[in-house]
Amino acid sequence: MWNQIDIKDLKDNVVSLIGDQWMLVTAGDRAKCGTMTASWGGIGVLWGKPSATIYIRPQRYTKQFIDRGEFFTLAFFGEEHRDKLKFCGSKTGWEVDKVTECGFTVMGSETGAPYFDEARLVLVCRKRYSQVMDESVIPAEVKKTFYPDQDYHTIYIGEIVEVLVKE
Repeated sequence: MWNQIDIKDLKDNVVSLIGDQWMLVTAGDRAKCGTMTASWGGIGVLWGKPSATIYIRPQRYTKQFIDRGEFFTLAFFGEEHRDKLKFCGSKTGWEVDKVTECGFTVMGSETGAPYFDEARLVLVCRKRYSQVMDESVIPAEVKKTFYPDQDYHTIYIGEIVEVLVKE
């Protein structure tokens, strides 16, 4: 059963959630959505609202869903789903239906944004800002390591409008 809580009541360490445990970034709707594993991002406050920041490369299948929609979700899972998150991070939605392959149950938040019933925590975000990284301000060693193909991430900032936790 899902409960909605205030983001300020979240007990998880968000650096560990994103960087160590990973998350699925999902956008679209219950009928058709794109999802991908991510381990880059952040949670904080922007414009007086709780916000999440994510980074998506231009070739990612999920990016088209985020660009078209108003909402996206960040879903966090228990360790028992690690293999599914690895799968969603290593396969492309251009070639594989990750939702079907993983056996995920697609749910819809109050906003209609898709998330998965197998998750333990979901942040529903309203897209508020996006911009392709400006390569002129990226340090040379970072470009060399992370952008040999010059496929700079788009930065998305979303206002966190719902926090869903599983009991």
